[in-house]
Amino acid sequence: MTGTFVYNGIINVYKEAGFTSHDVVARLRGICKQKKIGHTGTLDPDAVGVLPVCFGSGTKLCDMLTDWDKEYIAVLKLGITTDTQDLSGKVLTQAEPAQMTALTKEAVERAVMGFAGAYQQIPPMYSALKVNGKKLYELARAGKEVERKARPVQIKEIEIEEMTLPEVKFRVVCSKGTYIRTLCHDIGERLSCGGAMKSLVRSRVGIFRMEDALTLEQIERLRDEGGLSGAVWSPDTVFEACKAVTVTGPGQRMAENGNRLPAGLLAEKILLADGEQVRVYDEAGRFYGIYQFQGEACDLKPLKMFL
Repeated sequence: MTGTFVYNGIINVYKEAGFTSHDVVARLRGICKQKKIGHTGTLDPDAVGVLPVCFGSGTKLCDMLTDWDKEYIAVLKLGITTDTQDLSGKVLTQAEPAQMTALTKEAVERAVMGFAGAYQQIPPMYSALKVNGKKLYELARAGKEVERKARPVQIKEIEIEEMTLPEVKFRVVCSKGTYIRTLCHDIGERLSCGGAMKSLVRSRVGIFRMEDALTLEQIERLRDEGGLSGAVWSPDTVFEACKAVTVTGPGQRMAENGNRLPAGLLAEKILLADGEQVRVYDEAGRFYGIYQFQGEACDLKPLKMFL
């Protein structure tokens, strides 16, 4: 099967420590003997957890999955700041022992919970963001620091799971573009003692959860056993919140060509709202893509095709 079978969809990969997201994609190209593979947002080399990887026609989902909410379990160490905002970096400051002794659990809880909601976050220098065509981490490694504009991020859920000062373990659900290292740094700033991220686990990306994720070793074993296709999520599973409709007769040829579909060619007689998105299938159950209902024209406009 290897070398001839083309996978189309998403594999929920468990990224282990020491791998970059790029490393994971490179390994999967070798395991699956398939070039068209892309990940859905970087995860720091020291971090572990969920990394959805798209294959074949599923790579059309990469930009969409990047926008999904993400859930993390982080451990923050208070009393220290580093140039990378985690414990892998060069130590910049350390709080005085008396300052740490005076720190109360109540004050820490107020500071952590105070970040719930929207806040303006300044991206770290050690990140893949580009300024004037240069990645920030490349500038940082060259000893340069440039001004970064604060960006709006959303902390949708945050809760403390364990607190043994100076360490705090917390769970956070956040929007695209949120740096948990920077959140740890900012909590430390608010407490006036400094803070750096000790560890990070990404436990969820959208519908993909850590308990269902597969290591590279497990993926390789499934390939050898001929069972890897069963671990590939079909692209349409990402859109389960959308209604499913079936195109019939001449509509199938129109869908295969990526044309608009008259609503009269749908098997289902269902009420659709103007602008509503639906999953379009043929009578054999083949998934064509996501269409949007245009009420005035009473037809469906293709938004994303997966043939």
